[in-house]
Amino acid sequence: MRITVYLGSNPGNDPRLKEAVEELGAWIGKQGHTLVYGGARSGLMRALADSVIHTGGRVIGVMPRFFIDEGRAYDRLTELIVTKDMSSRKAKMIALGDAFLAFAGGFGTLEEITEVMSKVVLGHLDAPCMLFDLDGYYTGLKTQLIHAVETGLASEEALSRIRFVKTLGEIKAILAD
Repeated sequence: MRITVYLGSNPGNDPRLKEAVEELGAWIGKQGHTLVYGGARSGLMRALADSVIHTGGRVIGVMPRFFIDEGRAYDRLTELIVTKDMSSRKAKMIALGDAFLAFAGGFGTLEEITEVMSKVVLGHLDAPCMLFDLDGYYTGLKTQLIHAVETGLASEEALSRIRFVKTLGEIKAILAD
């Protein structure tokens, strides 16, 4: 299974983020899954890629040319796919994925996972879509989506297709279905 993970290229200031992402990466690698991610050599992105690589897993990085020119690409990837721009990168990461997970990240992470969420809700993508709500990281977004349902702007069915998970165990259960 190819698991596309969106997450920060910065490390964040909570050591639990790195611990959780390393646990996720070790599980991906040990299970023989392939990680698809943004290809960066820094922050949580690198910690995830390192943990997959250290457990023998495959890592595919997808990165636009301008990031490569800036020296942001990780040099230990199994495969690096170069795209023209960020839009092409998003499309390629979606095309490669069998399941999608947003871990903690910044504006880019949020923008990327919301595109996946929209495709899943519209039925244009039939794949698990999860947000790793470690220590309530995505609670605000979940509250907003519930509010959209309560105000009649989104349906309960649509919201049910987006999974908010708090543990690796929940991710494993969803992917086992």
